[in-house]
Amino acid sequence: MSILAGISWIAALCFLIGFVMIIIEIYIPGFGIAGITGIILFIVGIVLSADSFLEALIMILIILSILGVMLILVINSASKGKFGRSFILTTALNKESGYIGVEDLVYFLNKEGKTVTKLRPSGTADFDGVKLDVVSDGEFIEAGVKVKVISVQGRRIVVRSIE
Repeated sequence: MSILAGISWIAALCFLIGFVMIIIEIYIPGFGIAGITGIILFIVGIVLSADSFLEALIMILIILSILGVMLILVINSASKGKFGRSFILTTALNKESGYIGVEDLVYFLNKEGKTVTKLRPSGTADFDGVKLDVVSDGEFIEAGVKVKVISVQGRRIVVRSIE
């Protein structure tokens, strides 16, 4: 215990504030300012209190052990406790809630529109002011012809001309 007996109040304060800063960094991850400040305070505390290299090494091992226990406690509380539930997304953005993804174009199935360009077999069509890249069902379709969406597979929209 001669190592702990030789610690001055300034070094003890550095260690204490260092641990607080590391805890802040663990619970509120940011740009690392709190963590870097904690590490610097640990180094200052070790320099102020260690009389030899062996004492400094022992202090580093003690600090790392305490930080390891703190990390285990934080991970345990994050996975089981109330703190962990604040990081888990509980809201689902699905079709039933009224959200449509960028890639979900099934909304346009059976819609009618007008071709903006010639479809040979691909081109552009306008559906209620929304211009989309479309593919005809195999036939050539002139510009300005009414079309209907008959199939949607991902981003591929297949149309057929309406006579």
